[in-house]
Amino acid sequence: MSALINAALVEARSRHVPRLAIVLGSGLGGAMDLNDRVEIPYGDLAGFPEPGVSGHAGTLALGTVAGVPVALLSGRSHYYETGRADGMRVALETLKALGAEALVLTNAAGSVRADMPSGSVMLITDHINLTAANPLLGETGDDRFVGMTRAYDAELCGRARNAAESLDLALAEGVYMWFSGPAFETPAEIRAARVLGADAVGMSTVPEVILARFLGLRVIAFSVITNLAAGMTGAELSHEETRDRAPEGGERLARLLTRLLEDWG
Repeated sequence: MSALINAALVEARSRHVPRLAIVLGSGLGGAMDLNDRVEIPYGDLAGFPEPGVSGHAGTLALGTVAGVPVALLSGRSHYYETGRADGMRVALETLKALGAEALVLTNAAGSVRADMPSGSVMLITDHINLTAANPLLGETGDDRFVGMTRAYDAELCGRARNAAESLDLALAEGVYMWFSGPAFETPAEIRAARVLGADAVGMSTVPEVILARFLGLRVIAFSVITNLAAGMTGAELSHEETRDRAPEGGERLARLLTRLLEDWG
């Protein structure tokens, strides 16, 4: 019900019906420009998360990029804020009710690979949920058994590769591992993550992928690398570093997303 009420409010304020939605992670709020932009604070939308992390503005913006109607979410709910993995459910249900077909997820992440330094952009091709939390816990009916073999849409990933090639922009690919946070990982946990097949680690995104697939949205996701993970340099990690270094890769990501939208069709 909240999603339908929210959708009606959004439609009353903006003439754009989004074809896709983009969630911007920590420090990435300024990564995308919209034409004919209309902003709605999360506080005006029932069930949207209250921003509780610096670098997350807490606004839904609607407009166009390369003529494609887009909904831009600056900020997300994190599992570590509430102990709930379904904090973005109403927001995603609202986007679905508005007519969005696909969801683009972005995050700031730590790299587990020495050859993927700060400033890199990584296309997420799969994930590992190390938390055991799931946004569909308590859901009833057979729809809760969501297949995740093709969670990250192969056709959209192919478009991203083509966009990166046309820009001569380096695009890494890899597996994202979700840690609950808010404490950063230990060096031992990073060594374990590497053994388990992770390329980057972070504290978000995976619950939204599960919810999006449950709702029937196509998904593509990117990590902006803000640091090498714990134990790789000897330096201590901080959220300030994440927030401050994100714009470096965020500019590259914005170029990539703009080209992706130019070819959206």
